[in-house]
Amino acid sequence: GAGPFRCAQCGKGFRQKQSLITHERIHTGEKPYRCGDCGKSFSQRPNLLTHRRVHTGERPFVRQKPNLSPHRRIHTGERPFTCFLCGRSFNQKTNLVTHYRVHTGERPFACTQCGKRFTQKTNLVTHQSTHTDLRPYPCGQCQKCFKDKVSLKAHQKTH
Repeated sequence: GAGPFRCAQCGKGFRQKQSLITHERIHTGEKPYRCGDCGKSFSQRPNLLTHRRVHTGERPFVRQKPNLSPHRRIHTGERPFTCFLCGRSFNQKTNLVTHYRVHTGERPFACTQCGKRFTQKTNLVTHQSTHTDLRPYPCGQCQKCFKDKVSLKAHQKTH
């Protein structure tokens, strides 16, 4: 994202400081907006206002699409999928499945070049670039290219 205000957790940028503060609640779990009727808390005021309709009986004008539910959980902070081993919760089932590998030690994704194994396919794909000369991440300010996003971001801080 563009903007001078950067999230220290994920690097996403925002044009307004308040937008960054609101975004950071995704990482901290802070929910300062509390429903006076039932005590449920929310990270953003609009989500509280939407929730209040449960108590008032007011119906939203637009029918909600079911496939938006996983995305909506990012904004509401809802985490309905809980690890029965440690109690950590997640907003998507796929994240819980990946998390279980922390407990089981399972590493189902193997590098065909060196045999190193990974818990997530994305980590394997990133690793595989170490076996090639490909540098698919170009710097927009100079001619240098990098093997991974982490190296590119570190370089960009030097400009």
